[in-house]
Amino acid sequence: EKRPGPPAAVRRRGRRENLAGYLFMSPWIAGFLLLTAGPMVASLYFAFTDYNLFNSPKWIGFDNFTKMFDDPRWQKSVEVTAKYVVIGTPLKLLLALGVALLLAQSRRGQAFYRAAFYAPSLIGASVSVGFVWRALFSDDAIVDRTQSFFGFDVGGWVGNPDWVLYSLVALTVWQFGAPMVIFLAGLKQVPKELYEAAEVDGAGPFKRFWSITLPMISPVLFFNVLLETIHSFQIFGSAYVVSNTSCGPADATLVYTCYLYQKGFKEAQMGFASAMAWMLLLAVALVTAVLFWSQKRWVHYEEAAR
Repeated sequence: EKRPGPPAAVRRRGRRENLAGYLFMSPWIAGFLLLTAGPMVASLYFAFTDYNLFNSPKWIGFDNFTKMFDDPRWQKSVEVTAKYVVIGTPLKLLLALGVALLLAQSRRGQAFYRAAFYAPSLIGASVSVGFVWRALFSDDAIVDRTQSFFGFDVGGWVGNPDWVLYSLVALTVWQFGAPMVIFLAGLKQVPKELYEAAEVDGAGPFKRFWSITLPMISPVLFFNVLLETIHSFQIFGSAYVVSNTSCGPADATLVYTCYLYQKGFKEAQMGFASAMAWMLLLAVALVTAVLFWSQKRWVHYEEAAR
């Protein structure tokens, strides 16, 4: 026997509740369509056009992508960005994990140390910190004087093409607070009984770390690796400010987004810049897919969470 549907009054109340929900969501929906989805669709179209911000777009197919691969400066930006990601991301995560291991132990003033170590992550991306960082690594500044005191006469890092990228690496490593907090949360979830049992069996600190800590926090480690890798690909502000808007010297800090900015807003080649943006999206998606594919080999989840 077919059951009767809900009364008309219940249906009307449900429609009113849905309408109220959509009204509350409307600012977010409008913002998403106008500020995110709309510009993305437009940039995808511009990527296949010759568009200089002043004239109407002209469809040219894949010409922007073919010119991109033949551009020496584009190749340089890929090289600089890859070097920054490969060096900066592991160092940042190693320092974050090391400090998290220290803070996971009970000690006096623990809350203060957590706040102090996290603070650089709050201010590190600001323009003012970029200016301060450039001053610290300039000629005859504190870093130059300190290394000269120890016999390393390389001059200021900012003006040295061989060293300026490492000043950006130092800046991102200094902002280890966010992954540190995530590591700390993961370490708090490791059962102490596992360490006690391993200690009874005679396992030393390194063995306990390798056999218990790392496998237990591997989901957190995977999350941090994924997040920090994506962030590293998106570096722009620090490179732009530390290099005094030149992305140099000698294109030594010409990270991908810096070259994208130059092509799009300084040279008004918005079609080429849009193609670069979509190539960056594809590269990040590929790296993300590889990380997700590899996690089955080294990330250990609880049986109940699978």
